[in-house]
Amino acid sequence: MADEQESQFFSADYLRGFTTQVFMHFGVSKADAEQAADVLAKSDLRGIDSHGVARLHTYFEMLDLGRINPKPKIKIVREKASVATVDGDNGLGLVVGPKANEIAMDKAEQHGSGWVSVCNTNHFGIAGYYPLKALERDLIGWAMTNTTKLVAPLWGAERMLGTNPIAIAFPGDKEPPIVIDMATSAVAYGKIEIALRKQEPVPKGWIVDKHGRDTTEPQDMIDGGAQLPLGSQREMGGHKGYGLASMVDILCCVLSGANWGPFAPPFALRQEIPERSVGKGIGHFFGAMQIDGFIDKHEFKKQIDDWIQVFRNTKPAPGTNGPLIPGDPEREAEAIRSKEGIPLLKPVVDDLLDIAKKTGVPFEAKSQFS
Repeated sequence: MADEQESQFFSADYLRGFTTQVFMHFGVSKADAEQAADVLAKSDLRGIDSHGVARLHTYFEMLDLGRINPKPKIKIVREKASVATVDGDNGLGLVVGPKANEIAMDKAEQHGSGWVSVCNTNHFGIAGYYPLKALERDLIGWAMTNTTKLVAPLWGAERMLGTNPIAIAFPGDKEPPIVIDMATSAVAYGKIEIALRKQEPVPKGWIVDKHGRDTTEPQDMIDGGAQLPLGSQREMGGHKGYGLASMVDILCCVLSGANWGPFAPPFALRQEIPERSVGKGIGHFFGAMQIDGFIDKHEFKKQIDDWIQVFRNTKPAPGTNGPLIPGDPEREAEAIRSKEGIPLLKPVVDDLLDIAKKTGVPFEAKSQFS
């Protein structure tokens, strides 16, 4: 999360409105612009600052240079009853992702489960946005995406995989849902960006330098280093993070015809374009399942409630308050930020002011909450 003592606070609606107008400036339809803005706003509300409006300047640059298609013709290119492949026509991932996720959910309601792999798309925001949409339809939802190469495989000294996040959500009855949303790297890249902005070191085990040596300086990773897979080293389970990242890469890319591994195109302009292409754009993978195809839906939700309550009552480790349930921090952040506003660091506000200047879309850099 942003350091709230150094931040200005803005309402989600204000940021959503500004973002919508910025996308429309480039010819994105009003409906698609509102959808894209909603994904970014949800990220900020849930405390995932690295994937909210802090990313808007990159989308702006990519649209400005014609690297993203503002008016994609998104289509199903291959299909069977419960599965499909979607070509996003190089559109905003914030638009392509929700439409492909909708197809997966529609198939789940018709056939019991739905699975959609996507090619020719771009950064789709937080993975957790998509299973949250499935919860609205009483479905179990899945989402994954590959990303630009940032992560060294276990025992590797160069970037070969993306942070390749996985998200899945399960509805409860009286308890809030369980929402798992995690990168398969030791940490999301956005956390390193935030540390770089704040000029702070990162914990050991997150990154290596260009020689493959451990470092805690974010700039070492930027200057040719790499992130480490979830678990970091072999003794700490790094092979498991590497395995999960590989799974995401294959489901999102090899299955759909997108660029996998080190050939994924960059989202940020400062990153070099790979010399070789093995597919189209980056890839996503969405899944949705009807609960009552497995068990009575109400019984499932009651068992989820029981599961949550049992784990909340786990004996706490010394110096802790005990385990959290996956999704707790984001849900708590959303409750607070819906009332108190979204904190934006000065570099992010400066980026938004730069966008406003270049597009003519008004942005008032004044904290809206005292």
